[in-house]
Amino acid sequence: MMNNVVVSGNITAFGFLRRNGKAQLLLLLIIVLFLLSSCGSSRRVASGNQVRNYPEKNATYTTLEKPVDVNRKALVKYAEQFLGTPYRYGSTDPEKGFDCSGFVYHVLMHFHVQPPRASYQYKHAGKTIKRKKARPGDLILFRGSGRKSNISHMGIITEVKDRKVFFIHASSPRSGGVIISELSGYYEKHFAKIIRILR
Repeated sequence: MMNNVVVSGNITAFGFLRRNGKAQLLLLLIIVLFLLSSCGSSRRVASGNQVRNYPEKNATYTTLEKPVDVNRKALVKYAEQFLGTPYRYGSTDPEKGFDCSGFVYHVLMHFHVQPPRASYQYKHAGKTIKRKKARPGDLILFRGSGRKSNISHMGIITEVKDRKVFFIHASSPRSGGVIISELSGYYEKHFAKIIRILR
């Protein structure tokens, strides 16, 4: 027989759920799923604490307040060397794995650019670009379910060919971590916008 877990005084977690029914359990599940669903959006990671293989601490970094001068081909080439790196929530460390914003963070930090750490923080970053004008090195942002959802996923555009947009991103563990995907199907449905942060 399972014992109740004491939360405070005479109130127990299982007793609370028993008294307040299925609605409380459903609310609890929704909150947990929301917290886990956004790719690195609610976790704050101190700059540099988990990051490896990019310039030393004494290097100067540029912010995204204005377009940054980084070679697009070099950025995409550097990003592509991480294809197959596993997904790991909250991580910016290639030896452990990446979440979506951690991957973008690591790639940009390699080029001395200090980006936001969480995907939702890109909502007002850079300049919004029409899809037909997208270029490799632009960032692509996605929403969660619902039109008013916040930015919850992101990647770096690698190729635009015959009106098709391809991007590299740290996807879910099931999808194989860092992969290149086409903007279609599921991603088309959740597409938010493309932003330009490079000159």
